[in-house]
Amino acid sequence: MANAIPSRSENYSEWYNELVKRADLAENSAVRGCMVIKPYGFSIWEKMQRALDDMFKETGHMNAYFPLFIPKSFLSKEASHVEGFAKECAVVTHYRLKNAPDGSGVIVDPDAKLEEELIVRPTSETVIWSTYKNWIQSYRDLPLLINQWANVVRWEMRTRLFLRTTEFLWQEGHTAHSTSDEAMAETRQMLEVYARFAEEWAAIPVIKGYKTANERFAGAEETLCIEAMMQDGKALQAGTSHYLGQNFAKAFDVKFQSKAGTLEYVWGTSWGVSTRLMGALVMAHSDDSGLVLPPKLAPIQVVIVPIYRSEEQLAQITEKVKEISAGLRKKGISVKFDDSDANKPGWKFAEYELRGVPVRLAMGARDLENGTVEVARRDTKEKMTVQLEGIVDRIETLLEEIQQNIYDKALAFRTANTHQVDDYAEFKQVLDEKGGFILAHWDGTPETEERIKEETKATIRCIPYNAPEEEGKCILTGRPSSRRVLFARAY
Repeated sequence: MANAIPSRSENYSEWYNELVKRADLAENSAVRGCMVIKPYGFSIWEKMQRALDDMFKETGHMNAYFPLFIPKSFLSKEASHVEGFAKECAVVTHYRLKNAPDGSGVIVDPDAKLEEELIVRPTSETVIWSTYKNWIQSYRDLPLLINQWANVVRWEMRTRLFLRTTEFLWQEGHTAHSTSDEAMAETRQMLEVYARFAEEWAAIPVIKGYKTANERFAGAEETLCIEAMMQDGKALQAGTSHYLGQNFAKAFDVKFQSKAGTLEYVWGTSWGVSTRLMGALVMAHSDDSGLVLPPKLAPIQVVIVPIYRSEEQLAQITEKVKEISAGLRKKGISVKFDDSDANKPGWKFAEYELRGVPVRLAMGARDLENGTVEVARRDTKEKMTVQLEGIVDRIETLLEEIQQNIYDKALAFRTANTHQVDDYAEFKQVLDEKGGFILAHWDGTPETEERIKEETKATIRCIPYNAPEEEGKCILTGRPSSRRVLFARAY
């Protein structure tokens, strides 16, 4: 039950871990660092997938699938890429097992060593660009706009459900273009898609910006990102879009014949979001009673609980509920009628509150007589008695209000916890005592960025798109700075 969850104020980390498990989103698996996404959690991920996939296709992208295994030599072709991922790679060295001679079980067959080791994909740039060499010959083949829904493996030492797991689910877009400008426009466009999804579907306000050179994706010339604030004041990177320049095209010799007849290297991008968004959804909105889900991503948007003393009363309530449910489904609203007799209404109320169902209706015999129904909204916990007449339209409007209210609450929290500081002592004090986002001046050097990170555990989350030009001094070195950047401790 929801009262078994630790409070956020007492132990935020434990609150998160317990909520993910208690709300039936996911659990740890038998494989260290990996998770089992349970049906309720996966149904949220499916709604995320569906919304994002529609957005990708609206912008001209098509889905494909590429191998899970990548030849080790592929990662050696782009120097910064292999350096960025080398420590996280899982490596396949053999292709067969055999029974141990002593009967103790199975062992790796030493005679089945691969001629070249295979990397379990940490990301797919290399295997995809090796394929693009065969797909692209002329400017007529461009732009090539491909997305892949897949799983990836990055060998993590410290894991947490959804936020950081050895294996996770994601999508990765990989596109090829005839000009640098077109590739950069694609990079920006896809970040806008992510931002729109985060704000309009997940109800999470985000800050769009550029990553510093230290924080860029390995192999990219520019990385754009969206950063979100969680309720403990920490930042979470919710999506990234990378301008690859011609780095991977040159590494894999991907050229095209231009309209002028010259042979040129193509320009590339890659972009992705993962099941980390599930963690963001939990941490941005939920409370000590359980999940708070924005209606657009809730597997069950409306639950109806009957309150009855006899089978006759249940039959009468059921008839009315069928009518309401049919009206809701016509509007594309998912509804569940929980008429099971295994648990009492009070238990059901607490369970659906824990699972974050946005709207709960409770209907008893007296409600039928009066032509009313009790409506409870999850975001504010407000209860009201309303007329059954027009209830379907009322609920549709209410779901829209809840979606907006959840976003507005998250935005107000971010605003209240964003601070502007001008010196290093204040910077450290705000980090330790308040947390949140800090807008401060930085001299633009990777050395200063690294020293601040080492001393405070705060990183530059991004250089915001809308950061106004403002003369100032770096909080650490006092050197000139022309704009503030966004610092925070992060997941």
